[in-house]
Amino acid sequence: MKACMGKVLVVDLGSGTMDERVIPEELYRDWLGGIGLAARLLWDLIPEGADPLGPDNALAFMTGLLCGTGSVMTGRWMVATKSPLTGGWGDANCGGNLAPALKKCGWDGVIFTGVSEKPVRFVADEKGPRLEDASELWGLDAIETEERILALAAASGARKPAVACIGPAAEKLSLISGISNDGGRYAARSGVGAVMGSKRLKALVLSGTKSVSCADPAAVKAISKAFTEKLGRMKLPGIFKGWLLPVVGKALGAPIVAPVDGLLSAAIFKKWGTIYNNVAGMPNGDSPVLNWGGSVKDFPHRRYMRLDPDRIIARETKKYHCYSCVIGCGGICSTEGLGLANDHQHKPEYETCCAFGALIGSDDLDAIFRINDFCNRSGLDTISAGNTAAFAIECFENGVLDPGDTGGLELRWGNAKAVESLLRMMAAREGLGDVLADGVKRAAERIGKGAERFAVHAGGQEPGMHDSRMDPMMGVSFACDPTPGRHTVSAGVYFNVSHLWEYSSWVPRVTRPYPKASEYVATEEEALKSVAGAALKQVLDAAGGCLFALTAGLQHWNLFGYLDAATGVKRTGDEYLELGKRIQTLRQAFSVREGVEPRSNLGHPRLRGEPPLEKGPLKGRVVPLKAMASNYWKALGWDETTGKPSEKTVAALGVEVPVDYGVGRVR
Repeated sequence: MKACMGKVLVVDLGSGTMDERVIPEELYRDWLGGIGLAARLLWDLIPEGADPLGPDNALAFMTGLLCGTGSVMTGRWMVATKSPLTGGWGDANCGGNLAPALKKCGWDGVIFTGVSEKPVRFVADEKGPRLEDASELWGLDAIETEERILALAAASGARKPAVACIGPAAEKLSLISGISNDGGRYAARSGVGAVMGSKRLKALVLSGTKSVSCADPAAVKAISKAFTEKLGRMKLPGIFKGWLLPVVGKALGAPIVAPVDGLLSAAIFKKWGTIYNNVAGMPNGDSPVLNWGGSVKDFPHRRYMRLDPDRIIARETKKYHCYSCVIGCGGICSTEGLGLANDHQHKPEYETCCAFGALIGSDDLDAIFRINDFCNRSGLDTISAGNTAAFAIECFENGVLDPGDTGGLELRWGNAKAVESLLRMMAAREGLGDVLADGVKRAAERIGKGAERFAVHAGGQEPGMHDSRMDPMMGVSFACDPTPGRHTVSAGVYFNVSHLWEYSSWVPRVTRPYPKASEYVATEEEALKSVAGAALKQVLDAAGGCLFALTAGLQHWNLFGYLDAATGVKRTGDEYLELGKRIQTLRQAFSVREGVEPRSNLGHPRLRGEPPLEKGPLKGRVVPLKAMASNYWKALGWDETTGKPSEKTVAALGVEVPVDYGVGRVR
């Protein structure tokens, strides 16, 4: 099949051997690439009951099927593994520049098994793949590591490589650590950094020259041109400044939901990126406050406007685009006057700004820049780290922790300076930081004394910075995705701009205004929306596409048309969604195989409004999540009581049948 490289490389870090495995075409047809291919391969490669931090676990770096075909907004790569954070399926998604580098080396993925005796880096270039000693890099932060590797390449006259690496938090096996690429773009979730650290794999260094095939380059080019031209015409008027975003946010929280053309969101992303929601998400309740227990009444306009995105882009020296991106939601910011050693950094994203803003009750923007830099260097996931800091503050405020526990830190709402110190302790596993370094679930278990009351998580993973009491479909994702707590799977706001109903026979249509209240009722229609959104996201991640392209709408960014043209395999929208459901089911089956009880992932009561908030825009909102989860499971062909895929559904996947690989030993 076109668009794929046809091979993956499996590296045993214990023995140093490498197997280049030829992937049968039928696997690509059934699972595409990226997350789909990873799920299918890891089902076989990871034995049941494997220790997530032991030699039996596998760590897969996968590139999307569309990457390198001439398509735009298709530069995402995935890391997949058994998660040490949740105990089930784990994956993380990232942009940057690693995805095309993987394909240029001739593989759709590189999978690491075993554990190295000493720190190593994996290198692939014109000399072929190999493992090199990385003892001199061990202990360096992620940014220093990449800079050192790039400097060595430049000094030797070698082609500039793409680098993925870990920082000290991952080396110390923090279960909330991630993997850095291109100076601080992060595959941050599921504890993938800890798995890489456990294998003593410090970095991947990739520099290949192979090309990617495409069945119909002219058709791919036409789709890319049409989207790029539409995007070019979308410009916000000069008067549209950050101070207007709360007005937009308030409108989005209205009791009537009206369909919106998603291309408008792309214009906002072009101007500010995700940080538009620093202030847009406050008046409608999208942004969680004070460890999910407060509201905009506790973090009012005069405070949240100190995080105005215009204040951030005032520091922006240039836009940042991931590979093949035509939106450029990222940015490189000057750090002058912040007391940092580096001159520039990737701008803090919304998730970071909220996690260390409203969630901890701080309006200190300079502190957010410093925290962003520290997390990028140490490898801490800012979503999980922010939730963990908020948990620790609430424990301190309620007497569960005292200055003797915190090393003298006054963990109070709004004390960003204390949180900066706490993060350094977490990354180094010092004092209370060692207790907190693995996220809120394990911290609560270690602390005891009723700390679980304040431990907001779903299935062991801390939730993204979007309140499920504002978007119940987001709540279903938090509770029901095999990687729980994730905000990038499906949500009402994503679904309503997707226009997916134009491509499928069974997806509910959203073509006219409807009452927001209907989203809070556990109906078959709402379940089908959640299933459709989750299935579409799996196809997106198999293709290597960007969520922000998808939220522009399929009528503008034609994902299915891209896949047809690039692979030469024509499918209907229903067939693509069936493929997405297959991937979602196998991810869930993996978690169940590893002992995860899906019912236990429904999350902290605050995430569903139990008890309801007493003030703010989400006052009185309750999400009937248990009923919604049952409906969702049933619509996927899973047991509606347990959330486990039925034997009939799993059997239909054929996952029990061994894959007949063609194996060619590299070394």
